[in-house]
Amino acid sequence: QVQLVESGGGLVQPGGSLRLSCAATGSIFSVYYMGGWYRQAPEKERELVATIDDGRRTNYADSVKGRFTISRDNAKNTVYLQMNSLKPEDTAVYYCKITTVYRTDFWGQGTQVTVSS
Repeated sequence: QVQLVESGGGLVQPGGSLRLSCAATGSIFSVYYMGGWYRQAPEKERELVATIDDGRRTNYADSVKGRFTISRDNAKNTVYLQMNSLKPEDTAVYYCKITTVYRTDFWGQGTQVTVSS
């Protein structure tokens, strides 16, 4: 059974950094097609933050370009999101998603990121 376990969220001051991790159990990385991070702020819809495909091509929301970096480590079955220069508007619950080559989506449980002084 596949599970995605997120970690790394927390409270940080504006301008600070956090690194989110999304560790996958099972053999999902053997059928990996796309990994991504999404976020949902209170009373807002869930939005795409960044994706990384099986060729390690990346895509970012305009609001995080130049500040966030998505990566993955196949040996550790983990997708990362390095977040620098954090702003209060980055405050949200962050979710990771992995899509397999069969176009099946798996979601993590979410991790809270709060940017506040």
